[in-house]
Amino acid sequence: MLDTQQNLNALNFNVPTITGEVISLTPNSKTVIYFFAPWCSICHASIDNLQALYEKNETINVIAVALDYVDVKEIEAFVSQHQLTFPIAIGNESIKQAYKVPGYPSYYVIDEDNTVISKSIGYSTEIGLYFRSF
Repeated sequence: MLDTQQNLNALNFNVPTITGEVISLTPNSKTVIYFFAPWCSICHASIDNLQALYEKNETINVIAVALDYVDVKEIEAFVSQHQLTFPIAIGNESIKQAYKVPGYPSYYVIDEDNTVISKSIGYSTEIGLYFRSF
């Protein structure tokens, strides 16, 4: 994984979402960037905690990045099953390598300057995600 205190501005990825928009993975706001694979059982178990964090905290943005998927329909089924309302980016191998994603789920919390302030891999509770965001 990337080091904490690493600035992400040099990575500068603009990524399509499943809704056809393009979003930046360097959004200049406090954001949880969550990397997942639609087939990952731990991702299925923890994504609802991320949705709850997003719904309850207006000061924290969330971007989920799908990786290692077969096709976009697989991502859409995952999103539909969990009724996700935050942006879901369609990632690729370049993003996976640039962000040094070792497994799923992996996530980074970045601050307003796009600096990594926290990171983790594996299951996290809603409260765990919240506390890592400050």
